[in-house]
Amino acid sequence: MCPKIPLIDDLTDNQIPPGSNVLVEFDSASQWFNASIAIAAGWIKTGGKLHYGASAQPPERIRTILGRLGVDVAQAESKEKLTILDWYTATLGRKSREKHAVASLRVSELSISMRKQDEEASVRSDTLWVIDSASTVARFNDERSWVEFTLTRAIPSTRTDKSRSIDGLLRGVHTEGAYRQLEAAYDGIVDFRIEEKGIATRNLVRIRTMRDVGYDREWHEVNIGVNFEVTLE
Repeated sequence: MCPKIPLIDDLTDNQIPPGSNVLVEFDSASQWFNASIAIAAGWIKTGGKLHYGASAQPPERIRTILGRLGVDVAQAESKEKLTILDWYTATLGRKSREKHAVASLRVSELSISMRKQDEEASVRSDTLWVIDSASTVARFNDERSWVEFTLTRAIPSTRTDKSRSIDGLLRGVHTEGAYRQLEAAYDGIVDFRIEEKGIATRNLVRIRTMRDVGYDREWHEVNIGVNFEVTLE
């Protein structure tokens, strides 16, 4: 049985196939970061291997929330069911103490890191990559280099090794050309957004498009639990 992708599998009539790349475009105040960790937790707890690229959050926050969501983080990391890739510390100009880290977010460095990760780990169809924010990577590269890295290195890598990837991208900070190129290359697009309604705000998610499976096209409200678990209303 294939591991489960919370939220996304709830809105499709079948699981997205191995080799798929899904782009998540999110509002800055949306619940995407918590949702990304909930997706990671659900995948691990249903038997999958998870690689989490942390560029917008420190690794310890991810471990803390995974623990609150019922993941035995120490065991998962020791058995290589969970790999946290520390890209965050590089954004602070510091040296990481993590086992898996990069010295910078230049695409040349990330390409070497990804190749090394592929060689050291057995990436299979039960492997899911989650990148919390590719927009953080864009800050340290010119747009053309960053987009080309995604189109020619990151996306083909997932297709070749038959894993799956879910990559976050902050809405409204890149050029229209960048969004269009990336949207054309990904197999599915998911939106996380904030909507103000009266004196309250609503956290919403929808699948905008998905190429290889049927999907629900409606906006859905998401709940945020006491342990930061993100679920559909």
